[in-house]
Amino acid sequence: MSPPPRDLLTAHTDAHYCEGRARLEPGCGFFRPESRPSRDLGVLLAASLAARGPLRVLDAMAGCGIRALRYGLEGGAEAVWANDADPDRLPLLERNLAGLKGLRCSARTAQHLLAECLQRQERFELVDLDGFGCPTALLPLALEAVAFDGVLYLASTDGRSPTGHDRPAAIRLLGAAARAHPASWELALRLQLGTVARAAWAMGRGVEPLFSFSEGRTFRTAVRLRRRAGRGEEQQLGLLAHCHGCGAQEVQPLLRLRQWQPCLCPASQAQPLAISGPLWIGPLQDPALLAVMASLGDTLPGSLGAAGARLLGQLAADPGVPPVCWPTAEIARRLSCGPPPLAALVAALQAEGWVALASGVMPAQLRSDAPWSVILQIAQRLAATAAGAAK
Repeated sequence: MSPPPRDLLTAHTDAHYCEGRARLEPGCGFFRPESRPSRDLGVLLAASLAARGPLRVLDAMAGCGIRALRYGLEGGAEAVWANDADPDRLPLLERNLAGLKGLRCSARTAQHLLAECLQRQERFELVDLDGFGCPTALLPLALEAVAFDGVLYLASTDGRSPTGHDRPAAIRLLGAAARAHPASWELALRLQLGTVARAAWAMGRGVEPLFSFSEGRTFRTAVRLRRRAGRGEEQQLGLLAHCHGCGAQEVQPLLRLRQWQPCLCPASQAQPLAISGPLWIGPLQDPALLAVMASLGDTLPGSLGAAGARLLGQLAADPGVPPVCWPTAEIARRLSCGPPPLAALVAALQAEGWVALASGVMPAQLRSDAPWSVILQIAQRLAATAAGAAK
């Protein structure tokens, strides 16, 4: 994968930047201090892997080296290979990482680096692929570089194709249909996970998503690679349908694909269901691992910033199933009054026996297995009760 275009590179005038235990020169390159939460979670993920045994890290697109440096200083890595495609940045990378144990630095394209790892049969417990654009072309080689029970920490900055804004590109890059959807960030993450799963299954391997999140600009997933697919794992690949007329959603696994139930709203007669997929319809988060990461954050002072701690808490509270979400804004649009508070709607749905959660992926979104009509009825009731109490 090529480095970002020069017009997207940002010059940093500060001599040094500090984050966690890392102190380094950002240099002149693409670097976002605002991405610290993703680096914090990567460090805690690395620390959880290091607690199980020796940790070797491959940072295939290291930039200035901040992730690689933190993996070595805070994540417990005994060996770190930091690579960046721009040879002009190699002196900066070597300078920033000087003194890190088990260090290798290189300046190769990610394709060449990963192909070299395959040729040498060299694998890593953590492969960090923080690319620019869509990383699909690198997935087969990247997965070959992950040790069994190791983790691929993958990022994509392609926001148009997986959110339904460039449907032909979604077909080319993801091998999937992507339609406009109210939970667009989650749709993008599920399409990305589906692509990873298909690539791993083609190799005879299995996958286990550990955590997935986005701020709307970059889509990040951490996936554990298993020696073989788990029982019923293929049922986690499916299709997601959305009626733009009334807002109803349906989901089906590909293994049990049947005719879609017709939406009964009047608008559906003129506008068919918008179907996206194949995509991952299983869990997005592993709450047990996130709990371990949170506890590690308490033992690694400075490794988890305030924004990272909030993100970790949000993800831990929402495993990501069922795979359907609605924004409270859409609920408000379909009621004669404003929507009830999200927490009250979640509690009311749970009281009636439905699964209901606040989404950890996108703010102000409800995740539930309740039919859309039931969600609207309960929301209407709660809103009417609140309006009556206010009189």
